Amino acid sequence: MKTRKVVAMVTALAAITIAFTGCREADRVRHNVQKEADYFNVERRLSVINARTDKPILELIGYFSLSNNGSNELVITLETGENTYKVDYVYLNEWTIYTVEDISGAHVDPYHYEINFLPEMIQPITFTSND
Repeated sequence: MKTRKVVAMVTALAAITIAFTGCREADRVRHNVQKEADYFNVERRLSVINARTDKPILELIGYFSLSNNGSNELVITLETGENTYKVDYVYLNEWTIYTVEDISGAHVDPYHYEINFLPEMIQPITFTSND
């Protein structure tokens, strides 16, 4: 009887510890991937879409860190060369949405990036880094 109570208490204590420390595997992996992205080690694709027309507005492919400055702007920091960085801003409004995909493994050049402006009303423009 005592053994069952001890086992039950240890199990309950372990469950409470896990619940309060937040050490679920998905949380740990998400944190680690974001940390690697902030060190420019994860190739990603950012897509900004006009939610009113369902048309893509901008696409960025490369190794970048992404944050939101709280003013409806995405702050994109790109590593464009050894110890060389570029910061871009994307303004979001009530009719724009964005998504970020992990597409690691597609390129071997760690300084590769590509930005595509895609609205139909203007001539499509593509900026790429010089390889």
